[in-house]
Amino acid sequence: MCASLAQLKRPLLYVMGPLYVVAGVLHFVVPGLYVQIVPPVFPAPLALVYLSGLAEVGVGIGILLPQTRQYAAWATVVLLAAIFPANVYMATSGVVVAGMPGGRDPSAFVRWARLPLQGVLMLWAYWYTDGD
Repeated sequence: MCASLAQLKRPLLYVMGPLYVVAGVLHFVVPGLYVQIVPPVFPAPLALVYLSGLAEVGVGIGILLPQTRQYAAWATVVLLAAIFPANVYMATSGVVVAGMPGGRDPSAFVRWARLPLQGVLMLWAYWYTDGD
């Protein structure tokens, strides 16, 4: 890993953790926003939204604690894989996502851009699986 990237590892940890905590809390604040993108093949969409929100809060806190960082990093990779079908559904189904900030449905570009972003987020989490 290049030296300049290695220097960012610790500061980015303090971006990543709160990012997941905020994202998880939003699952409880505006659950209807997330329910819309749960693929219809999955049962109990509201329960899944709450469960994924709780998981995001958990990994966000866990990544900040040295004792749990490695486990939380692996859990984040797994969580991102688990929620990937919702992003695929959002990109491919044409579902109108009501209640977005600004009141606008995400553009096709944003919907499709979320798919490779999941890979970037997985790599970011994987960066912390070495326990450092």
